Amino acid sequence: MTGPPPARPDTEHEGEGTGEGRARDDADVITQSLDEPELFAGLYDRHAPDIHRYAARRLGEGAADDITAETFLIAFRTRDRYDTAHRLARPWLYGIAANLLGKHRRTEVRALKALARTGHDPVAASWSDRSDDRLAVQAPLAGALAALSPGDRHVLLLVAWADLGYQEVADALRIPLGTVRSRLNRARRKVRASLNTDPAFTSALDPTLDASPATAGQELNPSWTK
Repeated sequence: MTGPPPARPDTEHEGEGTGEGRARDDADVITQSLDEPELFAGLYDRHAPDIHRYAARRLGEGAADDITAETFLIAFRTRDRYDTAHRLARPWLYGIAANLLGKHRRTEVRALKALARTGHDPVAASWSDRSDDRLAVQAPLAGALAALSPGDRHVLLLVAWADLGYQEVADALRIPLGTVRSRLNRARRKVRASLNTDPAFTSALDPTLDASPATAGQELNPSWTK
């Protein structure tokens, strides 16, 4: 078998000796898939939508298909090296995806700069399924993200868009927890500085800066600047 099997109906719960069902966690699925490769489809079913959504927000729908497929292909081929002490595979999968996304950093930066400049870009269509003027609202944020270093951008977006905790980001990127904190703090400072001229954006990033209700619809995570 050269790649992960196709997605299949959910089979997370299977009876064991007592006859009672037990939810298999990711580590169980990966371990069991070494003898029964078709079980790896359960990991794909569980996490592929989130990986695809994250990749699409960064590179667009077309690239997200390839990133997601390659992420799970690599995961399948290297699953024998997975550390089963980590019962949830999300950080591992996001780490693989982050490495693949890193190969497209120039494309991502060009797209972010184009969005910042014009308010319209094909990648932006994957950030929101709302209206065109909703996409234009993202332009200042796009410029701020484009100005970040690749490492800082990875950390910031894994926290803000993938909703990973600090330790999960450290595990995903294989960097010390202290490095995650320093990169995140640096990224937050730069984003705040870039958006500081627009109260609507700074209040969306940090409600303590501006209590205006006008930012209620912003697709930004307040924790970015806390």
